[in-house]
Amino acid sequence: MKLDVNVLRYLSKDDFRVLTAVEMGMRNHEIVPSELVERIASLKHGGTYKVLKNLLKYKLLHHDASKYDGFRLTYLGYDFLAIKTLVNRGIFTGVGRQIGVGKESDIFEVAQEDGTILAMKLHRLGRTSFRAVKSKRDYLRHRSSFSWLYLSRLAALKEFAFMKALEEHDFPVPKAIDCNRHCVIMSLVQGYPMVQVKQLQNPETIFEKIIGIVVRLAEHGLIHCDFNEFNIMIDDEEKITMIDFPQMVSVSHRNAQMYFDRDIECIFKFFRKRFNMTFHEDKGESDETEVDENSRPSFYDITKDANALDRDLEASGFTRKEQNDLDKFIEGGVEKSEDSDEDEDEESDDKEQTCESNEEENVDELKSLQLQEKEQKSSDGVEAEVKCDVTEKGENSEDKDDAESDEEEEEDDPELVKQLGKQRRRAMAAARGGRKSQSSRNTYKDKGGRSQNSKIHSNMSGW
Repeated sequence: MKLDVNVLRYLSKDDFRVLTAVEMGMRNHEIVPSELVERIASLKHGGTYKVLKNLLKYKLLHHDASKYDGFRLTYLGYDFLAIKTLVNRGIFTGVGRQIGVGKESDIFEVAQEDGTILAMKLHRLGRTSFRAVKSKRDYLRHRSSFSWLYLSRLAALKEFAFMKALEEHDFPVPKAIDCNRHCVIMSLVQGYPMVQVKQLQNPETIFEKIIGIVVRLAEHGLIHCDFNEFNIMIDDEEKITMIDFPQMVSVSHRNAQMYFDRDIECIFKFFRKRFNMTFHEDKGESDETEVDENSRPSFYDITKDANALDRDLEASGFTRKEQNDLDKFIEGGVEKSEDSDEDEDEESDDKEQTCESNEEENVDELKSLQLQEKEQKSSDGVEAEVKCDVTEKGENSEDKDDAESDEEEEEDDPELVKQLGKQRRRAMAAARGGRKSQSSRNTYKDKGGRSQNSKIHSNMSGW
């Protein structure tokens, strides 16, 4: 969706109040009910539905009435909330042209009061061309309840934290200015993406610098995970700047070696094809072989620095809670699936045990009711209304002998027979569910106030 900042001129305080109310409601609702929006916004003079209609007109909200009447934020409405907050902070005063479109972000120029041009990156996870992020980065594996807006906010916070940390350790990255929601403000890099460069004066020197950046990152405990010609900027003086950090991981990640080798392979492949460079990689297995200067760096040869950045990132703005939330999607997908499977197995075992115990109790209860019904039939000659079909599995002969001995004891002891008779009658009443007997059913009165028996007696007297 195209960002048209001119709409900001026509939005009032009530509009932003309702937008914020929908955003707050989306913490616990995928679609925020209309009543909840009105309750959170609590406009002084009412008119929430009129404001909602205005926001729908500018496509800042999406209306959904499939299950119930509710609303959710669109990326355009989320953009306006972030831009409004940053403008109130005095970070910039105007939004300019769009200078870049990525698979998961849009980049715009923004201007400050003194005329300084900055870059504004808006994360847009979940767009149609990059919905495979669910499977590639484990953001939403086994977790379908999280919205794309929330994941975009986590990605922006993580990128801002990494950019701050790398800047403090003199890495060639843009200067991080501020961050709000899914929006990151940084300095504008005066250069071009490496993919657009056709010629270089010193390609060997540039190659060594880029490989040195990857190795130095690993020494500081980080791996870029997407280090290729699209995320490397170069200016006219051949100064290198790397961008795009939301997918960075630590060297302690279980797939760290694969990510590191992939970054190195992307650089080798690009310089081999674009600048026809040849690399004499020594693949000997013996330890006595000499290693060429252009050989491929190995992940196991890198020694981690004592002051690793992956430990200090919590102090850069990306809090521990937010890190744990994002790790649930990025790093814990496979482990959580295994744990969830184990939990499901344990729950299923518990359920099976409880079901078995309940079945045994039901079988015993039905068995006693069946015996009581048989004795009641033989004594009173009345058919039982409740029929119990009991199926027992693996009944032992010892149980049969115990039952026969119990019946003999009941016949010998008259007091025991009397007590059991009372218990059986109570059990039969409970089995009937409180229904009246056959004799009591005919005692109800008809609409005229006369019972059925009174009608029969009057007819007999007339004869």
